[in-house]
Formats: sequence, structure tokens, C-alpha cells
Amino acid sequence: MQTFEKISNRFWYMSPVSDTDRPILGLVVGENKSLMIDAGNSEAHSTLFLQKIEEHNLLLPSMVVLTHWHWDHIFGLSALDMVSISSKQTKEEMEKLIPYSWSDDALDRRVKEGVEIEFCANAIKQEYGQERNIQIVLPDISIEHRLEIDLGGVTCVLEHVGGDHSPDSVVIYVKEEKILFLGDSIYPDIYSDKRRYTIQNTLRLLEALEKYDAETFILSHWKAVSKEEYEQEVSLLKMVANLTEQFQGSIEDITRVYEQKIKRPLNEDELETIQYFVNGYQS
Repeated sequence: MQTFEKISNRFWYMSPVSDTDRPILGLVVGENKSLMIDAGNSEAHSTLFLQKIEEHNLLLPSMVVLTHWHWDHIFGLSALDMVSISSKQTKEEMEKLIPYSWSDDALDRRVKEGVEIEFCANAIKQEYGQERNIQIVLPDISIEHRLEIDLGGVTCVLEHVGGDHSPDSVVIYVKEEKILFLGDSIYPDIYSDKRRYTIQNTLRLLEALEKYDAETFILSHWKAVSKEEYEQEVSLLKMVANLTEQFQGSIEDITRVYEQKIKRPLNEDELETIQYFVNGYQS
């Protein structure tokens, strides 16, 4: 069951759903305007979010920003009567989706061709059932690098930061609340043959995010995490990236030295991260 969560008077979000790959949707509430973060994976998803906002007597958004082009963050845009914003690269990637059919046969064919991945195809089928009137609506405003929006009493900084997951990724920094909405930016690339991180992209992304003075971090398919939790994740990514470079992608050496450093057996998340970096090094 999706819940509508309050972090502060200025920021609310709706929790994700793993089965149908619904990501977190965010709301930044200003004195003059409100900003919605991501459009959802369907019209049902985005409409439910607007209903939750009304139920809590909050100012309905007049703008929505898309964090990146993946289907689960954009398919709900057709139900939103508001100004939409994305990176220029996001708009370009969305344009490529316009000719697509979303029938079972079309999805299965694209999975077989390597254009789509099975996880996303299955989630689309489950979210939509047999009624798939999917309309790709392009964003109204596209940014090259950075945009600052004053909502009245609260400021949102939108920055195109890229990353392995999707090179078009935008993060949103809610300045006065010290909240950084990461979207999927620090997740691995899921569209390659094997899920992967690359050393250069990961370290560059983490460096770009360091300048933000945030206390709360929103990861689209997980939850809002504390600075301490986020820094633990960053430490893992940096450590494995550096070890991958040092040992030229040798999974045995990376694992052995990491275990020596932390003085315990590695957990599932750590082993998975190592595998993703090795996949990226070998590709």
C-alpha cells in the first residue's frame, strides 16, 4: 500500500511500489507555487498522487520536473495539466519512445532485440493490464545544466548530473529544507547486458553531489534516507570503484581486500556492488 509521507511542511512524498515499479513521487510546497517531482509510471499513479495532495489540503503543483527518461518516471505525464521540465537529453530520449507500441508482442520483441529489459516489460504489463493507452508527452521546458526555481519561501535547484543509471539524470535540491532528491541517479546501468557501474561515471557523479548541503536524501525506489545512511552508500561506491581500478577488475582481489578493510564478511549489497563494478570494467 502506498503512503503519503511528510518530511517537513515544505516536502511530502508518496512511497514506491516494487511490483509495478512505481517510484517515489515528491512534492515541494511553496507559498506561491508547488513543484511535483517525477510524473509517475502511469496516469493512475500520477492521479493518485494528486488525490493525496488534495486530501491533505496542500497546494496543488503547477510544475513537474522529470528526473530522467525511464518509463516509470514519465508515463504519468499525460494526466498532468501543468508545466513540465526536464534535461535536454531527457526530452531527446523521450522523443525516441513516441513511435513505440506497448502491446505484449511489441514489448516482447523489444526485449528479445535488447532494446527493452524484461523487468520493465513485465512491470508495464502488470501496471497497465491489457488497457495500454500510453501517450508520450514531451516536456515543455528543457535545461542544459541547471535551473533554480523560487516557489515562495523555498527554492529548488535542478541540476543535470548524469550517471551510469541514465546519462540524462537530474537531481533536485530543496535548499531551505536541505533535501536532495536523487531520483535513480546513483543506481547502476540496468540497460546493458549485465547491470554495471563504471569507475569514471560513478566518481564524477559523487563529486558533483558533494557540493549539496543536504540532511535528507530521496532514492526513488527505496525511501528517504539520513545523511549517515547516504554517506555509507557513498563510501561503498567510492571504495569499490577505487579497488576495481587498483585490481583491474579482479573480483577475487577486490573482495579479499575489501573484507580486510572492514574486518568482516561482505553482505549481499556489497557483493552485488562489486559485481556491478566488475561488469562495468569488463565491458
